[in-house]
Amino acid sequence: MATKSKKYARTVFIVDGSRTPFLKARGKPGPFKHVDLGIFASRPVLQRMPFEPEELDEVIFGSTMPGPDEANIARIVALRLGCGDKVPAFTVQRNCASGMQALDSAALSIASGRSDLILAGGIEAMSRAPLLFHDKTVNWLARWWGSKTVMDKLKTLSSFSPTLLAPVIALLKGLTDPVVGMNMGQTAEQIAFRFGISREMMDQFAVDSHLRLHAAHESNALNEIEPVFDSKGKVYDFDDGVRPDSTVEKLASLRPAFDKPYGFVTPGNSAQITDGAAALILASEAAVKKHQLPVLARIVSTEWAALSPAEMGLGPAHSIAPLLKSQRLKLDSIDYWEINEAFAAQVLAVVEALKSKDYCKDHLGLKSPLGEIPRDILNIHGGGVSLGHPVGASGARIVLHIAKILEQQNARRGIASLCIGGGQGGAMLIEREAS
Repeated sequence: MATKSKKYARTVFIVDGSRTPFLKARGKPGPFKHVDLGIFASRPVLQRMPFEPEELDEVIFGSTMPGPDEANIARIVALRLGCGDKVPAFTVQRNCASGMQALDSAALSIASGRSDLILAGGIEAMSRAPLLFHDKTVNWLARWWGSKTVMDKLKTLSSFSPTLLAPVIALLKGLTDPVVGMNMGQTAEQIAFRFGISREMMDQFAVDSHLRLHAAHESNALNEIEPVFDSKGKVYDFDDGVRPDSTVEKLASLRPAFDKPYGFVTPGNSAQITDGAAALILASEAAVKKHQLPVLARIVSTEWAALSPAEMGLGPAHSIAPLLKSQRLKLDSIDYWEINEAFAAQVLAVVEALKSKDYCKDHLGLKSPLGEIPRDILNIHGGGVSLGHPVGASGARIVLHIAKILEQQNARRGIASLCIGGGQGGAMLIEREAS
């Protein structure tokens, strides 16, 4: 049977986009809430548009853990941006790919003819992930609040234990798969073992990520970053987790974080916990003509795939393969790649999987391997290891950045892909007309 080509029914253009700097979490809540980050990422791009915010058809953002006073964060951002009461908004959640899901949801709405102009992206302030109570603490509080007499309160108080004050760290819970009982770092160790990825390979990849990000900052290659200011006037204008002095020798001194004492995955070769947001304007051809909008690129197609949660890091391979097949493209038809760096081991494993005859045959249903992604066109400006992985935002960031790379390099095709906690993968094909 011939492969059915998958494309959006109507052309979906990326008009423009911007993002905040990605700010490393440093053990306490960062300077900005989710809503602040969403506004900082969105406002500059909207100010560059010839239309008013009220003319948007919809606002869609991805986020996994907005604050308790930020339910449906997309709607709050839309209202505070001045989109007015009549522009609907909703928030999506697909773990690490929430930002990409927001873009895909927007693209599908435009492709169906329901919408023409959508603001979409991703937001995450990981430093503000909540601390929760254990069930036993909640039950104790329920008894306390339910006590009607002094004697009842004294009886409840007598059962109090300091252990009730121990919090549940929501971030750690969110980064652990409840089905297989493994945290994301353990799944990275598993696929590293499968493909024989050494500690030195991981650390070298991490060093390259930092050096590439530093070089990109120095050369102004990340012009999608918009400076932001906190309430004290401090400016943040670059991804502050970057370590330009990073070396393999320095990283070798770090201990394993997830498989002690024998593992290879460390804090130094894993994505940093960060805060950040990215926002893009997507438009139909009719909207582009009506408002005479610039065109950065177009979204050709998106592919979602699933696999065992225990090997979730291989998700990009499982989504890239059917995406290329559906578009009748070969791996070397792609000019640049962005694969989100959840872990150095995970990206290296994806590269190995795509060039492995056995893996492509047994797990991707291919007769031959797809081939090897050259390192010089993969994450050319660094990635999650150096700039961080604010979970809800990364999917939008890598799409925006691959579009920017195509523009800078006068190239035609790029793929942005990422693994997804829970055992999934997402990949989006971006094209632009090269001159």
